Amino acid sequence: MLSSFKIAEVKKLLVWVFFCALLAGCDTIGVFEKSTFFPEHSWSSKVQPVYTFTISDTTSLYHIYAIVRHEDAYRYNNIWLRITTKAPNDTPKSQQVNLLLADNRKGWLGTGMDDIYDHRIRITRTPQKLRAGNYSFTLQQIMREDPLPAILNAGIRVEKVQP
Repeated sequence: MLSSFKIAEVKKLLVWVFFCALLAGCDTIGVFEKSTFFPEHSWSSKVQPVYTFTISDTTSLYHIYAIVRHEDAYRYNNIWLRITTKAPNDTPKSQQVNLLLADNRKGWLGTGMDDIYDHRIRITRTPQKLRAGNYSFTLQQIMREDPLPAILNAGIRVEKVQP
């Protein structure tokens, strides 16, 4: 028998699934978006999701975003990630990025519903020209606390820059 707490969690999950389905139905300029769900609501540094996609349009410019979804109980105003990128015919390149999730004046910077917040944070400073072929991105959380509690999802989004 499910407790009322579990029923409330299931209801929250269903609301998010419905919300995401609505967004997926909208026209976007997104080329690729995928995230990984962490069932224990914590992200271990040993869990390093890999996202692979193909670029065929080499005439467009692209922005790349990191996606983070967390609970209000998340204890920090940022998250440090190591993002490893493998471009076609290239060696993998890693970068450490500090993603700001909150500030003292506004609170959480992402969009929120109930006690869950979504962040889509651009990790490319300028629009990027991408070569044709397969790209892969690997994400690893590199915070001092491991596993990192109150993290629900993390992922990557690639968008064409509108002309």
